[in-house]
Formats: sequence, C-alpha cells, structure tokens
Amino acid sequence: MVNPPLSLYIHIPWCVQKCPYCDFNSHGQKHDLPEATYVQHLLDDLATDARLIGNREVGTIFIGGGTPSLFSPDAIDRLLNGVAERVNLSNSAEITLEANPGTVESEKFIGFRQAGVNRISIGVQSFQTQKLSALGRIHDSAQAQAAAGYARAAGLNSFNLDLMHGLPDQTLDDALEDLSKAIEQAPPHLSWYQLTIEPNTQFASKPPVLPEDDTLWDIQEQGHAMLAAAGYEQYEISGYSKAGMQCQHNLNYWRFGDYLGIGCGAHGKITQADKGTITRTVKVKHPKGYMDLTRSYMDNQWQVDADELPFEFFMNRLRLVEACPIDDYAAYTGLSLTKEQLSQLASAVDKGLLSQSQHHWQVTPLGRRYLNSLLEMFV
Repeated sequence: MVNPPLSLYIHIPWCVQKCPYCDFNSHGQKHDLPEATYVQHLLDDLATDARLIGNREVGTIFIGGGTPSLFSPDAIDRLLNGVAERVNLSNSAEITLEANPGTVESEKFIGFRQAGVNRISIGVQSFQTQKLSALGRIHDSAQAQAAAGYARAAGLNSFNLDLMHGLPDQTLDDALEDLSKAIEQAPPHLSWYQLTIEPNTQFASKPPVLPEDDTLWDIQEQGHAMLAAAGYEQYEISGYSKAGMQCQHNLNYWRFGDYLGIGCGAHGKITQADKGTITRTVKVKHPKGYMDLTRSYMDNQWQVDADELPFEFFMNRLRLVEACPIDDYAAYTGLSLTKEQLSQLASAVDKGLLSQSQHHWQVTPLGRRYLNSLLEMFV
C-alpha cells in the first residue's frame, strides 16, 4: 500500500439563492457574508487536519460551494496564503475557484488570479435565458458569455464552463445550440452533464417535464460528436478538455487519490500507508454549527472497511476514459484481487464492457454507456 497523490477541497457554502435542482450543501445569502471569520475557521480546520498528512505535498486545491466567487479577492488571498503556511503546497499546484456569472466582473477575476487562483470554473449551465430562469439561476445569457470573456482575459492557466443538458422542456436543437455557444467561448475545459432530479430538492417535490430518453440519447450522441469535432477529448464521464487541459483535481479524485476536505460539510479521504488504513472524514454541515467554537469541526470520521474498498476503487477509477494500471488496485487499497473479483473482471471483458491487457484495464465505449451495470459487478 502507498500514499496516493493528495489534494485539498475547500467548501464555501453561501449562494445568492438556492437553485431548485441543487442538492449540494449550500445556503442562500441572507446577511453580509462572514468572510474574515469563516476564512479563519477554514484555516483552523486545516491546521487540525494537517496532522493526518505530515509533510505530504498537496498538488491541487479546489474551492467549491455554494458560490465561492461571492467572497472578495482579499478573502481568497488570505485563505490561500494561510493554506500555504499550514501544508506543503506544490509550487505548481492547480488552484481552482468556482464562480457564477451573476457574481463576478472582470476586476474580480483579475483579483482572484492575483490571490493565487490559476483556474476558474464557471457555472453557466445554459446560455438560454428562459432555461436559466427555469433552473433558478440569477444570471442571463449575456452575463454567462461575459463571464467566459472575463476568464479568458484574466490571464489564468485555464478555465472551465459547467453546462447542463436534459433541461426542462429542452429539445435536441436547444441542447446543441447551448453546446455550440459554449464551444464558441473557447474554454480549455468543459463539464457537460445531464440534469438529474435529486432527493430533497425543489425539483424532487415538484418535478419539471424533462426530455424523453430517446431525446436524451440523441443529445448525448450528437453533442459528443460536436465536442470531438471542436477538438475536445472526453477523459471522464462528463469531462471534456483540449489536449493536456484536464482538471488535475478531478483526475486525482477519479484515480482514487487522497484529499483533505475543510469547510461546512466537506468530505475527505486520507490514506495512511504505514498503518494500512484509509480514513473518511466529514465536517459539520451547517455554517452556524461549523463556526461554533465550543465544538469540533469534525462531524464524523471512520476507517473504510476492506470489503467496501473494491467497489469504491472501481466506482471512481472506471469513470475515466484512460487505462487503469492493474497494479494501482493493490497499491491504493492494500488488497489483492480475490478469485470472485477476477471472475467478475473476466465477465466484464467477455461482455465487452472492459478491455484488459497485461498491465491495464480500460472501460470500453459500451462500458461507459452501461457504467452502472459494470459497477454493480463489484458491489
């Protein structure tokens, strides 16, 4: 067993308003944001967690939410300087901040870059104002396009556009028009994913009319072809990028890497190879409880059972298009493949869901289409 690469996830939970499809830990902004107080809590949280990793290098940071771009560049600067004081941060670390088009202007993006952010992820979701309204978004089409322009002009290493398909009453032409407009913005990275109705959301209690399965399939097939023609390579189920511009933070997740999670409700995964353990952590979810000085930031912490590791490993690793080194399984889980698992893998190969060479497994196009069926083999 070895310690895999390590990332840091930082959660900022506030939004202008809660979107009806969102099941993330986010809270509508009702008062002035407690920027300084929350940043200090994040750094105190990190100082406690840092004891779990020793001097291991942190290779990527992702500041998610919520809407982190509600915070000022000065607050993000204090946060990133404090992180660098508490952990061994790589000099070439990819540092991503999520932003929503309705909360940014050109000067703010430049300020984030000066604070140390080198990658912005913009939650566009659609370029059609009617669809944005149905999704509860606070921006319109013009603001979405302007935000992409700000990112291009800010001198960042990269930026991502988040785009949804399968929206309420969306036609094939609507979806492809959205995708075409996203491609026109020339982002180095596109996250293109289907809207799903999640429990405990407004859409779950009052479901909108979504496209039929045949339309969804046509959107995915024709959209994938459009992205490929524009020079975007699919490297993950919903991740597309220009050559060499994959999100390194997300790659570390899917490769079963480690990550510290700080902030409200943040999750973490930490391997301690010398002890042969993998620990999951979850922080206190609500901002009021998280910033309560009388309690710990940690809400729950447990070691992953050995019988759960095979599914966790394959659930993450098989999302990626790239081949998976077979040796990674033992290195990152500390386990050997059982006869039953070898039989399951052989069955997946026979069904055309997986290919296998002497040193690698790789999901086939058919396997990506029926990924859930493939993963069920490892439950």
